[in-house]
Amino acid sequence: MPKTSFFNKKNRGKKKILFVTGTRADFGKLKGLIECVKNEKQFEYGIFATGMHLLKRYDSTIHEIRKAGFTNIYPHINQDDVVGAQMDYVLANTIQGLGLYVREFSPDLVVVHGDRIEALAGAMVGALNNILVAHVEGGEISGTVDELLRHAITKLSHVHFAGNQQAKKRLVQLGEKPSNIFVIGSPNIDIMLSGRLPSLSKVKQRYRIPFKKYAIFAYHPVTTELSLLKKNIAIVIDALKQCGLNIVVFFPNNDTGSELIVDAISQLEGLDRFKMVTSMRFEYYLTLLKKSSGIIGNSSAGICEAPVYGVPTINIGTRQNKRFNHDSIVNLPEDQPKILEALQNFPQKKSPSLHFGKGNSSKLFGQILKKESFWKRSCQKTFRDI
Repeated sequence: MPKTSFFNKKNRGKKKILFVTGTRADFGKLKGLIECVKNEKQFEYGIFATGMHLLKRYDSTIHEIRKAGFTNIYPHINQDDVVGAQMDYVLANTIQGLGLYVREFSPDLVVVHGDRIEALAGAMVGALNNILVAHVEGGEISGTVDELLRHAITKLSHVHFAGNQQAKKRLVQLGEKPSNIFVIGSPNIDIMLSGRLPSLSKVKQRYRIPFKKYAIFAYHPVTTELSLLKKNIAIVIDALKQCGLNIVVFFPNNDTGSELIVDAISQLEGLDRFKMVTSMRFEYYLTLLKKSSGIIGNSSAGICEAPVYGVPTINIGTRQNKRFNHDSIVNLPEDQPKILEALQNFPQKKSPSLHFGKGNSSKLFGQILKKESFWKRSCQKTFRDI
């Protein structure tokens, strides 16, 4: 196992905090928190980078972590570079690699985000090694296997950094102690509301986007509805072909079933109104979203990020069921006439929403970590009657 700059004597005595990231999206949400830890002398950070970060098909986004100025990175390939890897296989490989690394790094805290397989692996490895686990943005709800993973991560975690009071309430309903729940908002809002985003012209130049006006399309597998996926994505693609809009099309995540979506969106490649993008740097994506006419599909970006800018969302299907709703969001089933009508009468921009935070998540995160009481929590969880 390669040694890194972590393991030198001058760093002994510092609290070691390990961040686990498997996608461009979750890194975007963790980035500000990592910067906060990096800038504090009493902490030492590490990044376990795995999942889509190491896949050439998704542009090997581990390079984006390095470009952000982080050096304490441990890369681990947890899957073959094939479309639609089996999630149980990915979980097992991540646990094995992270387990070995944790024994080498010996963190005091493992930080995971959201509801991905890599986050579940991080929570499991931390809990089974008597290491404090902090879960960022637990207590959310959705309409796919993500919900099972998210709540499982909650029960394996000792500390919770929730996005809002509603999420905190759900965490309490799951049996978590209110004293272990901190409402800090969604960390990516810090970046969204900052002045650090690139210009739209720079984004268009870098990713060769030729359109003056455009919408964004992102559609991911609903892993609990795989038998319907081929039909559903065909319905959506048919509506996109007929709507007349210029559309920037993003590839799906790597969940089981993503190969069906990749096959379907390949029909759009080479058509004048469509620009295919495999992956995009987080800050660049935020600018693209902010300046877009709207976002189409079933990505959480349409629920969590787009309303921050008042950008309209045409949310399709069940993947985001029961999540936050805003007047900028139009919820539709996979029904071609209804989708086409919505696309041809695209909603107007609305007033921004701060439901997921005010842009100070990283500051709050740092303040909490600096408290001595934070580190005195027991790794032994007990059932809590409510």
